[in-house]
Amino acid sequence: MAKSNKVKEQEVLQGAGFEKLVRRNPQAIKKSETPVPSAKVMLENLLLNGVNICWGYPGGAILPLYDHMYSSKIKHILVRHEQGAAFAAEGFARATGKLGVAIATSGPGATNLITGIANANMDSIPVLYITGQVATRDIGTDAFQEADTYGMSIPITKYNALIKNPDDVSRITNEAILVAMSRRPGPVLIDFPKDIQAKSTNIEYNQNYHLEPFHFELNDPAGDINQLADAFNRASRPLLYVGGGAIASDASKKIIELAEKASVPVVMTLMGLGAFPGQHELSLGMVGMHGTAYANKAVMECDFIISLGARFDDRVATDPNEFASQSMRAQIDIDSAEIEKRVHVDIHIQGDLNRVLNELIPKVNFVKKRPWIERTNELKKQNPLMFNREENVIKPQYFIHRLSERTKGNAIVVTDVGQHQMWAAQFYTVNKPRNWITSGGLGCMGFGLPAAIGAKFGRPDEDVVLITGDGSIQMNIQELATARMYNVGVKIVLFHNGFLGMVRQWQELFYEERYSSSTLTDMNPDFVKLAQSYGIEAKKISKPEEIEAGIDFLWSTKGPVLLEVMIPEQEKVYPMIPAGHKYEGMIQFDTTSEKGELFSIIPHQEAAKK
Repeated sequence: MAKSNKVKEQEVLQGAGFEKLVRRNPQAIKKSETPVPSAKVMLENLLLNGVNICWGYPGGAILPLYDHMYSSKIKHILVRHEQGAAFAAEGFARATGKLGVAIATSGPGATNLITGIANANMDSIPVLYITGQVATRDIGTDAFQEADTYGMSIPITKYNALIKNPDDVSRITNEAILVAMSRRPGPVLIDFPKDIQAKSTNIEYNQNYHLEPFHFELNDPAGDINQLADAFNRASRPLLYVGGGAIASDASKKIIELAEKASVPVVMTLMGLGAFPGQHELSLGMVGMHGTAYANKAVMECDFIISLGARFDDRVATDPNEFASQSMRAQIDIDSAEIEKRVHVDIHIQGDLNRVLNELIPKVNFVKKRPWIERTNELKKQNPLMFNREENVIKPQYFIHRLSERTKGNAIVVTDVGQHQMWAAQFYTVNKPRNWITSGGLGCMGFGLPAAIGAKFGRPDEDVVLITGDGSIQMNIQELATARMYNVGVKIVLFHNGFLGMVRQWQELFYEERYSSSTLTDMNPDFVKLAQSYGIEAKKISKPEEIEAGIDFLWSTKGPVLLEVMIPEQEKVYPMIPAGHKYEGMIQFDTTSEKGELFSIIPHQEAAKK
């Protein structure tokens, strides 16, 4: 029997794979006999919703909340910059699927969160941001440390509110959490004036929402699933194109079931890595601008491509008019705004991916092994990832390959943004959802270190490896103090090439080698000494024969540890599809280079040295 059109609030969060939050009667209002400070009410409501950790930085306008935090059961992690709080909360949410919470004061504290909020919005990550605000009587007067946080955050949040009445604290807190975690996840913000924090209310718990149900209720899938199944069954060269929505909807097992039942190869976006096991024989790895050549060629040869929680962004559909234009295209997405936003599709289904696949899989024919799989295996063999190994320098591709082999692809890998991010996506084989954490849509340098700290707090018993660069890490390097203060066992791999590597690569390829403002070499610090000054063990390696000892060092050290890896400044990321170009314009590694020993790797199948 089909479910009703409206899934009740209590069921919403289960479909997205999140730990079910504590919910009472949807219309319940619990009142206390004696007034309770509003700040305490907010913290108690966070606890009722399963929040037991947050990241933040105190200041005058948020001090009443921090005063009650002192005796709260919520663990507060003091960061060294508000942006660090935003990214740490996001790393926690990405690694666990739970709500992340970041707190800052008014004015500069709140504005320092903005980049993190935008990042969570682009990648659909559920984070609650709580900001202090000047007293209500001072709002609009340009008071000390006043900023229109509510207004600034409207375009980059799913929900935001400026609390003006202490009786609204519980309702607004619960509304914000519900919206953040429901349907397509995302960031929410509560702006909390200082005087309202200090006032008291009798309303301790309130779920009499002022929200329209479409903000949180999960509707039945909309679209013709029979038509989708029929197209799937008629295709001879189908391809699954998997994005971050597959992880948000906890659809990994269903995607594996579909791929194996129908014998269909799988490509993934940067955000979708881990939604399908990287070591699976049907995996083709990452697709798009820096995707594997065999994944991109499969896109060019397939006759039916189905997007599973992916949005055809410009790093995948580099030329939206030509992306898989030879094939029939289908799209499944929970957000109607993403359907056909950039690329025309022949069939679309709006709905939660997990629920759609539950209905689709029984309608798809079993195929033992199609000739198409033999073809994609040929593409792997003909187009492996390649680079030259040299005697006296460490190649980052090989280091990451060895890291992947040593960890068997089971570590939680966090990256910053740049060349190292793409090398990690290519050469580290991610086998589980939520084991790949990176800034996708916004591409925030400085994301990695605080996000890795947040991920480690979320999953303390698992290995968390940060792969970063000498440019990215300096944007939030102060969070080394946070890692040391709480003894967070993050393993930091710092690739040092003395450049903003991806900027340099573009300048070399497209700007006639005019390296304008991309050189870091002369002013980079001694990263080993800098880490040691924070009390963090650190080591530098620069020769290939030191790689294994370097990886051993990471795993032999308790607490935070940093390994600086010196790499060549001229090293590039290949393959590469220039922005706006067709897949036919993909630039692959030049195998005619005589510098060093040619090394080829198929991370999704085998490794072979030539």
